[in-house]
Amino acid sequence: MVDDDNQSNMFERAEKLSNASESLGEGIVWGGAAPGDASVANAEAAASKPMVAIQSEGADQAERPAGPVGLDVGTTHIVAAQNKRNHIETVNQLNAFFTVPVSKFSRKILQSHDIMFFERNELFYIIGYSAESFANMFNTNTRRPIQEGLLSPSEKEGLSVVQAVVSTLINKPKRFGEVICFGIPGEPLDAPAAGALTYHEQVITMYLQNMGYTPVAINEGMATVLCELADDDYTGIGISMGGGMCNVCLSYLSFPVITFSVQMAGDYIDRMAGAATAEPATKVKVIKEAELDLAREPKGMVHTALHIYYDEVISKLLTSLQRVLASSDKLPKIAKPIPVILSGGTAMPRGCHNKVSRVLEKVNLPIEISEVRLAADPLYATSKGALIMAMTEAG
Repeated sequence: MVDDDNQSNMFERAEKLSNASESLGEGIVWGGAAPGDASVANAEAAASKPMVAIQSEGADQAERPAGPVGLDVGTTHIVAAQNKRNHIETVNQLNAFFTVPVSKFSRKILQSHDIMFFERNELFYIIGYSAESFANMFNTNTRRPIQEGLLSPSEKEGLSVVQAVVSTLINKPKRFGEVICFGIPGEPLDAPAAGALTYHEQVITMYLQNMGYTPVAINEGMATVLCELADDDYTGIGISMGGGMCNVCLSYLSFPVITFSVQMAGDYIDRMAGAATAEPATKVKVIKEAELDLAREPKGMVHTALHIYYDEVISKLLTSLQRVLASSDKLPKIAKPIPVILSGGTAMPRGCHNKVSRVLEKVNLPIEISEVRLAADPLYATSKGALIMAMTEAG
């Protein structure tokens, strides 16, 4: 967390900064006899390790990293990844909050139940999974510090919430200047962010610098490629289907050739399905994550609405992909068909990747696709890919 003065300074500095992260447009050199080969080898080895996921237990248990960190600052979840001896460890927390009025009695109850919160302007800001529980109890929705993939201009305390959530995952590093690589969206296609993406990236950059890290940004779709396409020479299309955006990256031999985002994803599905069925979006999200099977015919109003809006998002995503690739003069000449890899919480319901594959067969792409497959750990692929990038940068 930072105080209000530091936060105001951070905002002012962000408005003056341009894109300071050069790594976004660079490829990763896995071979050759260049300085830092040891770090590249370590990153390659980490790419093949299994992931062990744990849920955050609060700031008191947050670890001080002793090596590079991968960070996925998503609309729905924030996930931190670290390289351990035999596995990649990820710890995650819901990126949401719920406010209640301050009272001494409520403070005692919240503390006794280990509910994560901070106090600001006569309100308790309940954060993470605890916020979702409160929202469901009151039959309403949580609030989000990030909307459609970017810091929300309508949430005054949004950055404070993001900082609070991150602080439940990681603390200051043991070694000052430790590399942390964090995911950022691609430029939105149909709703130009007018500098919002730069602002989003730089505010997070400065917050991580204040924690003692050396931040490096990576496109979320590219992080998916690094996590999943080692056997394909890091050539393919990575699509991160998150809460606020679908992020797309066409990578050729680890170089991000084309990146973009579509601001329709899981939150849109939840919101529209909720509006159609008169249910809170938070409740629809719980049903989606626990029950939805896109490979079966829907039963009931909520499941029917979820199918309808999944179809809409997938159609929008793939027609946008066709439009971007067809109009690009940057397409590499690739000798063989390439895979599409899906990651993110919105890609997790059973049957989602098969539905994407079926719709993709009807879309005329200028690049031949070999298959559509789901990431091994969809919710953690971005953080693992970011960790791989951080490990190469640390050398």
